[in-house]
Amino acid sequence: MNPDDRPNAIPPNPNQNFQLAIARFFKFRENHTNFRTEIIAGVTTFMTMAYILAVNPAILSNAIFLERSGDLFGELVIATALSSAIATLVMAVTSNYPFALAPGMGLNAFFAFSVVIGLGIEWRVALSAIFIEGILFILLTLSKVRNQIIQAIPECLKHATAAGIGFFLAYVALSGDPATGGAGIIVANPVTITGLGNLREPATLVAIAGIVITSAAVARRITGALLWGILATAILGWILGVAPPPQGIAAFPAFPAHLFGQAIAGLAGIRASNLWDLIAVTFVFLFVDLFDTIGTLAGVGIQAGYIRENGELPRATEALMADAIGTTAGAILGTSTVTTYIESAAGVAEGGRTGFTGVTTALLFLLSIFFIPLFQSVPGFATAPALVIVGVLMAGNVRRIRWDDPAESIPSFLTILVMPLSFSIAEGLAVGAIAYPLIKSFQGKTRETTLTQWILAAIFVLRFVYMAVTPSL
Repeated sequence: MNPDDRPNAIPPNPNQNFQLAIARFFKFRENHTNFRTEIIAGVTTFMTMAYILAVNPAILSNAIFLERSGDLFGELVIATALSSAIATLVMAVTSNYPFALAPGMGLNAFFAFSVVIGLGIEWRVALSAIFIEGILFILLTLSKVRNQIIQAIPECLKHATAAGIGFFLAYVALSGDPATGGAGIIVANPVTITGLGNLREPATLVAIAGIVITSAAVARRITGALLWGILATAILGWILGVAPPPQGIAAFPAFPAHLFGQAIAGLAGIRASNLWDLIAVTFVFLFVDLFDTIGTLAGVGIQAGYIRENGELPRATEALMADAIGTTAGAILGTSTVTTYIESAAGVAEGGRTGFTGVTTALLFLLSIFFIPLFQSVPGFATAPALVIVGVLMAGNVRRIRWDDPAESIPSFLTILVMPLSFSIAEGLAVGAIAYPLIKSFQGKTRETTLTQWILAAIFVLRFVYMAVTPSL
């Protein structure tokens, strides 16, 4: 008799079998994690980067429209959510990393204001440049070039990048404009460049209260402290009338019919008159996204404990391919360059260690298509406390830098300093990568550098020279 045919046999639980299959696929046991931790981490990552659903369309609407600015806003929201979900899901399934992707901040502004408005390149043609960039990224990833660059970055710069990202995150969180929902704790000052914000500003006060609440939750080691901090700060802002409460919960999305496939159609708009501008633009997109992604993977990878002693990031090819596929798919959907987000560190800080964190984030991006009114109502100042705490955690990487060695301390310090001040991971990494082999050679230790490091330094120098002679880019 079959044991399952016995009267007292316990029927198999399909739900339990499914969970076991998921746990095995994402290697929960090997990564010392579980469903609850991964889901909380995924939700936290999504909450810290959900602002992109409103910010990216707002920026791109200045350049991508049919008759007037904003008439494709709804379609841009859908394109943003879908491209983020696709790229994050590919990252999760192929690399098993908890890294989330979305259209990159800074790159979207460059697309709208420098390329389309500044150079006068039609937005469909500009999307074609993003599409071409994505294809080039796929080829570079298949050739292992991007993986070799990650391995060539000195260990001290990897730790400095992680710390620099932490300061960058905190600076972004604290310096958000209260007029648009930001914290406003750090503001522009004509005399001192930056200064302390107006402590009478309601959004600033609620953000400070949120930092206190989140810090208390972290100090008490409450599971999901960052997520609860975001929710508590948002609810406090709604109750006090600092931010408008949700006007609705769900809305049926419209397919981005006017955007989908325009990157392919835009190829027909390439002319001799705009060819060189298009090549220059594609190069800038390629360069900035390449080193933004490498910097983020190295920094967050250090934070999560993925980077090996030899500086290698396991499954780097899969992670970089997800980024390349995301950029290509994003262009087809109608949005600017998709890149790995430093806000992934928020999920890592909550314990996310596998791709199931990314699956959770990707599913929330898909669901957000139907709940855009609710998610858009979470103000920017509500995510500030979580990002500040993530900054605290990532800044701890500085203790792994040998500060008594100038060849490590000077490049590392410059990397950490330039990232938040230039508002760019790529620029910080570039300065450090130039300084490292130079300081080594000043010490008479040129043999401790590699050819790849010198090539990278030369490329960065040429890039800065190019920026100097082409200020519009």
